Amino acid sequence: MTGKLQVHGHCNGLKTTLLFALMWGIIMLIWWATGGQRSTLSIYIVIGLATTFGSYWFSDKLAIASMRAREVSEQEAPALYRIVRELSAKAGKPMPRIYIAPTMSPNAFATGRNERHAAVCCTQGILQMLNEREIRGVLGHELMHVYNHDILTSAIASAMATVITYLGYSLMYFGGSRDDRDGDSGGALGAVGVLLSMILAPIAASLIQMAISRTREYDADEDGSRLTGDPEALASALNKISYGTAANPMPQTAGTQSVAAMMIANPFSAEGLSKLFSTHPPTDQRIARLMQMAQEMRAQSVGMSGYAQTPQVRY
Repeated sequence: MTGKLQVHGHCNGLKTTLLFALMWGIIMLIWWATGGQRSTLSIYIVIGLATTFGSYWFSDKLAIASMRAREVSEQEAPALYRIVRELSAKAGKPMPRIYIAPTMSPNAFATGRNERHAAVCCTQGILQMLNEREIRGVLGHELMHVYNHDILTSAIASAMATVITYLGYSLMYFGGSRDDRDGDSGGALGAVGVLLSMILAPIAASLIQMAISRTREYDADEDGSRLTGDPEALASALNKISYGTAANPMPQTAGTQSVAAMMIANPFSAEGLSKLFSTHPPTDQRIARLMQMAQEMRAQSVGMSGYAQTPQVRY
């Protein structure tokens, strides 16, 4: 195929700018809650600058390290290299590095600040659970996150969520200094600010990860399926991953939580209120959209050649 796949972008430059602005706003709010003193302002400015630069420049390294993944050679993972090389060439884009994470919970994600500094990572669990056709569907989805420039946005949001959460926890130790400057009433106000920040900081972190709109997953499903020409393969993969993560959820650590929003499916059990903060759309809705897309592609194929070229997957 000589033509290159059209990359949409989906307004991620604006999303990135808004996320940076929100990060700075929350950091300054926490600075105010801890006393708002000039002597501590520089500390929070450094935190903000370090987070801004770090989440941009080291996004791929941070995500890979969080999952304890290692880069694999073509000799170690020939099928992965063959699929990624084929799909990258079809899109006319550079081939990303390939990693495998040592967890049996089935999942995959892509990371990196741009196409030339990108990586895709599969867990050992997903490689054992899916067949090669389904792996191809998953990798098409992840590559389109890279080519649509979703990765920088999600990496920034993940880094911000982690920093804001830890800043909220730090208030337990460094909060309330406002009373040194403003007396008893200021001390009471500072204590209220500390309490609110301790409660709201983790919530804000979750909301920031939700700021990576659920539509980005729908977009990557659609674009990735157009890249592979096989939406049913991704639908089958999502179905298996859904059951696999429910049976074998990923351990919730600071590292895995920071990468969760990047993964193709929610790696944790989502029940009750936790569903409200999910960064992923419901799997059954994603599968339904993919199956509808497969029907439309078959109809187009029948119209052009008189028979459907995309085989069905049963699951």
